[in-house]
Amino acid sequence: MPDSQPQPPSSSSDPQGSSGQPDPAALLLCGARLTDGRTVDVRLGGGRIEAVGTAGSLAPGPACAGGTRVDLTGYLLLPAPAEPHAHGDTALSAEHGGPVSYEPEDVQRRATEAALLQLGHGSTAVRAHVRVGDVQGLSALAAVLQARRSLRGLAELTTVAMPRVLTGIAGADGLAMLRDAAKMGASVVGGCPDLDPDPTGYAEAVLEVASEHGCPVDLHTDATDPARLARLAAMAGGMRPGVVLGPCAGLARLPSEVAARVADQLAAAGITVVCLPQGGCGSVDRRGTAPVRLLRAAGVRIAAGSGALRDLSNPVGRGDPLEAAYLLASRHGLRPEDAYDAVSTASRAALGLPEVRVEAGFPAELLAVRGDHLAGALSLAYSRIVVHRGRVVARTSAVREYCNSAVAAELGLPRQGRGELS
Repeated sequence: MPDSQPQPPSSSSDPQGSSGQPDPAALLLCGARLTDGRTVDVRLGGGRIEAVGTAGSLAPGPACAGGTRVDLTGYLLLPAPAEPHAHGDTALSAEHGGPVSYEPEDVQRRATEAALLQLGHGSTAVRAHVRVGDVQGLSALAAVLQARRSLRGLAELTTVAMPRVLTGIAGADGLAMLRDAAKMGASVVGGCPDLDPDPTGYAEAVLEVASEHGCPVDLHTDATDPARLARLAAMAGGMRPGVVLGPCAGLARLPSEVAARVADQLAAAGITVVCLPQGGCGSVDRRGTAPVRLLRAAGVRIAAGSGALRDLSNPVGRGDPLEAAYLLASRHGLRPEDAYDAVSTASRAALGLPEVRVEAGFPAELLAVRGDHLAGALSLAYSRIVVHRGRVVARTSAVREYCNSAVAAELGLPRQGRGELS
């Protein structure tokens, strides 16, 4: 189902401010390369892109004096990625050994550190799935919500409440907990129907709570039961705000004709699928990736997330959206442009965020990566500059050096830094 072409968002922000003074957050990005090959200057103000012009054509203005001009020569400028599938309560827990601590201070520290790591990679928005109920009750959710408040201005962190059981006598507490979580500040309701004795009943309960609170739905499923998926698609069809499923790796293990039929049903229902090319989450035996090319061919919106970030499910998880895009291109045959779209435009849509383009009027959520074309950036994306709400919020710089040699001089290989290599 083709999406309608969005128009540039209008901005109510006055670059000069209501007082008539220049916006102190105004920023001029100079000499950036775009994916279409142009080299441009980009002026930001009021959290949006004010203007895009050929290199050297934009006057910085008084607000861009004194360190608010950023030289992006040698960088590719892209819409910032978003992370649609993180686990804030368990991230960075594998290295500590033993059971995962759900002490609020531990959860808050891990969630904050994880979001900052993902911000450094380029993700200016993160959706974190958080368990509610069981022993921890709502304490883990409260800790992640506190992390969200502490990150304000750096990154957008939203939460998905995930109860374990919602049906039968045992599910009554979980259902009450899910409603309390929505009232407490969880902006999305979800969970894992596969773990409930009645998966369809679980999905029905989540959809009911979502309807009550007017919030989106994000469900974990391995997607191995086509009949169950068909029922879910029928229940969720046309629901607004939307429904997201992930990681759906089991679809790749179904017969091709069955998977194609399920893909058609998901597309008709407007359901977004979030795949996890870097590895699964939850149970360690759930590996593989959803059949992204089959789903895309059916018209399903495909977003890509990172999944587990160094927890027991994936102790080497990086939380890097560019690695996810790289894997979609290298392992699943997507064009680099489509692979990057899965971690940026499609992921932002899955999170209900406005689209970003490097054009005037769009939100100033940007990622600059050293390189001159997208394929190279996905391959060697070491140095990065991240812009959130129109200001630089993270930088990562990599230095590559070659020792003095005739071949290095002949080829003009880059040498950075002050030291000499032996």
